[in-house]
Parts: sequence; structure tokens; C-alpha cells
Amino acid sequence: MQRDLTAGPVISTMLLFSLPMILGNLLQQFYNVADTFIVGRYLGTAALGAVGSAYTLMTFLTSILLGLAMGSGAVFSIRWGQRDMEKLRESIFTSFVLIAALAVVLSIAVFALLDVILGLLQVPVENYALMRAYLFVIFFGIPATFLYNYFACLLRSIGNASVPLLFLGVSAVTNVVLDLLFVVVFHWGVEGAAGATVAAQYLSGVGLVLYTAARFPQLRPARRHMTLRRESILEISQFSLLTCAQQSVMNFGILMVQGRVNSFGPAVMAAFAAAVKIDSFAYMPVQDFANAFSTFVAQNYGARKPDRIRSGIRSAVTISILFCLVISGVVFALAHPLMTIFVEPEETEILAIGVTYLRIEGAFYLGIGCLFLLYGLYRAVAMPAMSVVLTVISLGTRVLLAYTLSAVPAIGVVGIWWSVPIGWFLADLTGFVYYLLRRRAIEEKLLRDTSAL
Repeated sequence: MQRDLTAGPVISTMLLFSLPMILGNLLQQFYNVADTFIVGRYLGTAALGAVGSAYTLMTFLTSILLGLAMGSGAVFSIRWGQRDMEKLRESIFTSFVLIAALAVVLSIAVFALLDVILGLLQVPVENYALMRAYLFVIFFGIPATFLYNYFACLLRSIGNASVPLLFLGVSAVTNVVLDLLFVVVFHWGVEGAAGATVAAQYLSGVGLVLYTAARFPQLRPARRHMTLRRESILEISQFSLLTCAQQSVMNFGILMVQGRVNSFGPAVMAAFAAAVKIDSFAYMPVQDFANAFSTFVAQNYGARKPDRIRSGIRSAVTISILFCLVISGVVFALAHPLMTIFVEPEETEILAIGVTYLRIEGAFYLGIGCLFLLYGLYRAVAMPAMSVVLTVISLGTRVLLAYTLSAVPAIGVVGIWWSVPIGWFLADLTGFVYYLLRRRAIEEKLLRDTSAL
């Protein structure tokens, strides 16, 4: 179902548009959780730690492509709001060529540097072979990840969030079935879990490409659009590269934290792998709502409707705060039962570490909820550099404190957990203060002729 985000009630429009995105990413998390659950139950804690660390690395690599696609999506949303189909199709061609080329380079680089990457992550000896085997298979899915995220961002930018959800749902079910088949029945180990994920990724990626080409002919570039004009490249780069930088910095910081976690040994690795899955599942809805909010702002920015944007900001902040307070209470109260989904009850050390992590992180989801909204706002109004600044503050603080606090014997690994919410709130403070100081300038920017974008 396609929605016009420039008309209709603000709250219901944002919520209804965000719902398929939320469900879609919950499904995506579901098949990530399926890997973790099946690996943890059938292959043991060493495999669980290896796959969990690999997931953090893949999230970083995916964030590069996702950031580029999200940045391009902001341009698409603005053009759609302006109803400028000629420039929209030119932007689609330009961004596809640029991001596809990077996906190819990235795929080659990760295979060539696999052992170097594992060394930088400080992977313990007992996890090394398992993690290498898993990654060698999972890297084949990078092109599929590009295709799905690119075309999902394209469809969402024009108000269609339902179709990406449908393809992701099919992919999630396929992944779970293949996980059980490859790991439990065929006993292919971590390579089987990776193969199941890659097969599911290609199903959703290629399927979404074919669907978009067949059902949305108005988005297909004609021959006259297939030129890489300097103006179009600069426009796409302005949004995409900075959004990519924001996503990459965020996940690179997480990757550095993963390296510090790994240095504490297999028990902490396994606990972190399970807890992060729960963590991501918990705040994923507010992240997707923020992405929907960003598309809402971008379309209304293109349509030159500043009053509607202001109303959207107020509504989005209220909704996000309420959600985060509720989900924080749930995760804090149910930390132990949630950990036992992935970890056997007799693994008391791993469970204790994971529960501590969840109760620290879970109490402060409000921080990450507000930060996601700030990212979406600045990206949508053609100020993606501010999103990068906020990410650097958040992740820079997290990495610095993680290494500093955890080095104190009396604090240890708990220092890594506390570094995360502290980073969130420092970035939130910066983003809100900047908005208050620059609100008039931002509103004047909204009123300018957007044809220069």
C-alpha cells in the first residue's frame, strides 16, 4: 500500500507508514535471532560467540550499503514530494550505479582481508576457526544485502513500506527452515547457518528487484536518464556519503567495542552475542519509526510544508518517549527469562553477564530513541553532516569509556555496558541544544525553494 505523507492526519499517517517498516525489521531481527538460537542450542557456546561476533561485523559492513541507500532515499523522497519524476529517475540511476560499484569493491575487499579483520577483532583462539568459517560463507550475501536495502529504501521513499515487508517475511521464513535443515538435519555447522542466511538474502533481494521493475514502471530510468551528470553525482553524494558515514561510524564504534568484549573471553562473548540480539529487538521499532519520520519530513520538505513538519516533530517525540519507557520496563524486568531463550539455564556465568548488560542498557532506551529521531530529522532536511557529528559524539564516547572503564579492575566489563547509555545521552544533549539554537535557521531553510537541492 502506497501512502502520500504530505497529506492527512499527521500522527496516523506516520504510524501507519512506519508499521510495515517496524514489522519488517522485526522479521529481519527474527531471522538473525533464529541463527543465534539454533547455533546456541545445537552447536554450543563457542559457536554462539563466533556467530555473535560475526553478526556485529556484518552489521558494520551492511551499514555502509544501508547508509548509502538511506541517503539516496532522502533524495528520492524530496523529489517525490516535489513530483519531479525526471530528476527522480536520474537520481535512481546515478545512486544505483555508485552504490552497486561500492558493493562489488566491498565484497572483494572483505574476502581478501578476512584474516586481518579477525586479527583486529581480537577473536579468541577457541572461536577463531568457527568465526572464519561462518564469515567466509556469509560474505557471499553482500550483493544480496545491497539489492534488498536499495530497493526497500526506494519504495519506502515513495510511501510504499508494505512490499519490502512482504519480501522480508518470505525471506525470514525461508531462513528459519533452511537453518533447521542445514544445521540440525544435515549437520553443516556454522557454515550451514551462514548458508541459510545467504540463501534467504538472495531470495528477498532479487525478488524485490524484479517486483519493483515490473510494478513501478514510473521509477525505471529511460535511456535519457542513464548519464552520470556531475550535478546528480554531487546531489546523491551530499546525502548518501554523509548518511553512510553516520551509519558506518556508528557500527564501526560498535565493532571496536566488540573487540574489547572479545578480549574478556568466550563467556563474555557469548553473553554479549545473546544480549545484543535482545537489545536490538527491543529498540528496533523506535529506530524504524524514526526512519519513517525521516521519510515523512523529507517528503514534506520537498512539498514545502513546514507547519506539517513541525507538527510531525512534536508527535514523533511524544510517541518515541512513550514507547521507550514501556520497552525499558519490560526488558529490565524480564532480563533473565529473555537471556534463557538463547542460553541454557546451567550456563550461569553467561546468564549473569547478559542480565547485567540488559538491565543497564534496558533502563536507558529513551536515549537511543531520541537519538534516532535526531538522525532522521537532520538527514531529511538536508543536514546529514549533523547526524555524523551526533554519531561521532555517541560512539566516540562509547569507545573511549568502554576501553577506559573496563581497564579498571574494580569495574571490568560492566564499564563497557555503562559506556553505551552515557554516549547516547551526550549525543542527545548536543542534538537538542543545536536544534534550539538553530531552529529559526532550520525553519528558514525549509521555506526556501527546494529546487536547488
